[in-house]
Amino acid sequence: MTGTDVLDLWDASAREHPDAPALVTAHRVLSYRDADRLTDAWAASLAARGARPGELVGLAFGDPARTVLGMLAALKAGAGFTVLDERLPPAARAELVHRTAAAVWLGDGGHAPEGAYAPAAPDGGEGADGTEGPGAARPAARAAASDAAYVLFTSGSTGRPKGTVVERDALRRFAGAVAGRLGLTPRDRWLQVASLGFDVLIEEVFPAFAAGAAVVCREDSRALDPEELHIALSRTRTTVVELSTQYWLEYARWLEHTGTTTPAALRTVVVGGERMDPRPYRAWQARQPAGLAHVYGLTECTVSSTFYTGLLPDDAEEVPLGTPLRDVEISIRRDGRRVPDGETGEIHIGGPLLARGFLDDEAATALRFVPDPEASRPGARLYVTGDLGRIDADGQLVFRGRADDQIKIRGHRLEPARVERALCAVAGVDQAVVFLDPEAGTTLWAFTVPADPAAAPLPGGAERLTGADRDALVAPLEAELPDWAVPRVLYRVSALPKNPHGKVDKRRLATWATAGTGAGAPPVPCAPRPGPGDPLGGVLDLFREVLDAPGLGPDEDFFDHGGQSLLAMRLLARLRESHPAAAGLRASALFASPTPRLLAKALTDRENART
Repeated sequence: MTGTDVLDLWDASAREHPDAPALVTAHRVLSYRDADRLTDAWAASLAARGARPGELVGLAFGDPARTVLGMLAALKAGAGFTVLDERLPPAARAELVHRTAAAVWLGDGGHAPEGAYAPAAPDGGEGADGTEGPGAARPAARAAASDAAYVLFTSGSTGRPKGTVVERDALRRFAGAVAGRLGLTPRDRWLQVASLGFDVLIEEVFPAFAAGAAVVCREDSRALDPEELHIALSRTRTTVVELSTQYWLEYARWLEHTGTTTPAALRTVVVGGERMDPRPYRAWQARQPAGLAHVYGLTECTVSSTFYTGLLPDDAEEVPLGTPLRDVEISIRRDGRRVPDGETGEIHIGGPLLARGFLDDEAATALRFVPDPEASRPGARLYVTGDLGRIDADGQLVFRGRADDQIKIRGHRLEPARVERALCAVAGVDQAVVFLDPEAGTTLWAFTVPADPAAAPLPGGAERLTGADRDALVAPLEAELPDWAVPRVLYRVSALPKNPHGKVDKRRLATWATAGTGAGAPPVPCAPRPGPGDPLGGVLDLFREVLDAPGLGPDEDFFDHGGQSLLAMRLLARLRESHPAAAGLRASALFASPTPRLLAKALTDRENART
């Protein structure tokens, strides 16, 4: 790997493969030459507005292609970048805009802050602000290796998201290391599917550019359901894609159910974000042509730190997290000291890919980024992950759980205390506890104790909240937290039970929830099914199947019963198999028709409109 700046990797690809595709959109393929000229012009426009080394450029596009170009242009101006996630509630967005104090904002989405402007579009011509298209020279910025490349935000235990500052040298090393580990070449195409505020975006873009490969962008940032993902992979001849663990499971489930295999061009699916069950991993390897790369990493260590690309042995009880990337140091420690291979301890990550720290938060930085007591190199640091692991006999890192209460939900790290505090701030709530559902681990459950004892159910039971009672708790959370951090299944209890160690007994709470009205209550009977010929019957059956709720009635809300985006994808995929009118229907349709009866009517209306 040559050069000392992340832009040296881009420049080498543009020089060696000028006519190769760099950015593929629904309407145009930008070559490295074209993308280079366009982002030079963007960078000149940014520099004229104050972007320079030590400053940040904010990006607030709804268009993934413009976001990718904006990241590159900011780096060319010598600045770093931050990406504003359009899914954040307005108050949370406003706070992040204030905290980043970006010198310039690019954007044209509804979530763009005041003063943002949109430069020349990828198809040429003038920008929305009158700036010229490609042609302006790149600014002569002299950014140092230690200058910020980007700042992205992750959940924090203090209740405020933490801004992680990653330097240009770390990004350069990371991009080259991932490109090497995955064997990327100019013939590769990496489909961008991650949320634009998520750090996986970095992994989808910069390793591809380092290898002279193409980044394939969707038209917008909406999530693709499994069928749409499969179509996009096929049409764009994608060779590499990265999916969160739960998203990958939904895609694997769809492939199996439809008897389909991965597209011919797809060679690698990168999967990570949550613990991986060995069974679906083996099933995929047995029948799918595309290979798997299981990854582990954290925003604070520049996305992914380890990769596992081997065939999983039949007797493996866990899917390994793999071996470190180049320039990454993995060690298992207790009290700061290494433990022998095979023993469990806390995973520590070291090396030059570590972030600088947290934006304007020296205390949090000092807590997680600690000096390495065993290092011979002055100033060597370690990131204390809070994850437990061990090194197996083959030298692979194996995940063993968490050392604290932090959880992973849909690929995101979350401190439950953050949600619990938000619940306790709602009028009428005295105590709250939040954890993942014990069965699938994909839905947040919340148990609250009312401030008024008269509103509590009988001791030893959990009352499921629905309708206005549920909305009264969920609405304030939706105004403050991202969608994935909002509990969708809520219960009310008279008290939070404790185990012998004095901690909340989550197992007992789960038992109460499963029992419905109390520890010894009979299971919920299956609600009656509509008669033959009633289209509602098939829709209701699928609601019950996907939500694992045999007692669900035709007028009960999908989201009241734990429904979320991934389950909505599954429901729509199943509907398409038996209801032709569901073709083209996106998972977001459930927001307008969240009950079986409403969705069945919507499907009937669509069918009538077609005839």
